Amino acid sequence: MSSTMGPEALFLSRTFHFSAGHRLASPVLGEAENQALYGPCFRAHGHNYLLEVTVGGGVDPLTGMAADLTGLESTVGRAVLDLVDHRTLDADVPALEGIITTGENLARAFWRMLSRALPPGSLRRVAVIETANNTFEYYGDATDGDAG
Repeated sequence: MSSTMGPEALFLSRTFHFSAGHRLASPVLGEAENQALYGPCFRAHGHNYLLEVTVGGGVDPLTGMAADLTGLESTVGRAVLDLVDHRTLDADVPALEGIITTGENLARAFWRMLSRALPPGSLRRVAVIETANNTFEYYGDATDGDAG
């Protein structure tokens, strides 16, 4: 993690839940190639995802908090959850159009959606937990405009 917030920076992570379906397929590959590459994930299927969002900042001396938890919940709801919950990610979510909905790509896409909605510089990490065995984390980069 970057130390651009100074030595007094604290981090708050909040976990959110959403359910969604998807199908892994690359548009540049044929059906047989996609089947071979993605196996059972080439078929339509769903997950009960967890989305972890970490924000950081200095402690507000008035509130004693590094981030407004209620505001974070509202923002994540509006910017991501309302768009993806109980949807087919690769078909019903315009913000994911053209993206192969792997966990890696979802983490990066959710970062971009959230970085526009949260105070500049506050987003530190986005993690998509697809299964008990698969977690995908993204910390931003220079092309995101709000790298962590």
